[in-house]
Amino acid sequence: MVITEVTNELLLEVLKKVQEQVARGSEDMSRIREELSAMRGHIVALQQDIHNIYDTMLEHGTRLDRIERLLELVGSQV
Repeated sequence: MVITEVTNELLLEVLKKVQEQVARGSEDMSRIREELSAMRGHIVALQQDIHNIYDTMLEHGTRLDRIERLLELVGSQV
């Protein structure tokens, strides 16, 4: 059985590698946050577009109802 002596140099080397991995993870998290923020912006824009479409459809429905009523009035006078 071989017993490896743990030295300060070995510990320092391992801790540096851990620190590098944590730093990379932090950078990755920052990029993910930026992407999520951009996605949130796109979702808000899509929600606004859908809202505008519903408003337009409601206006068209109201106009169509008015046209149908007018046509019924004209049709009953003929």
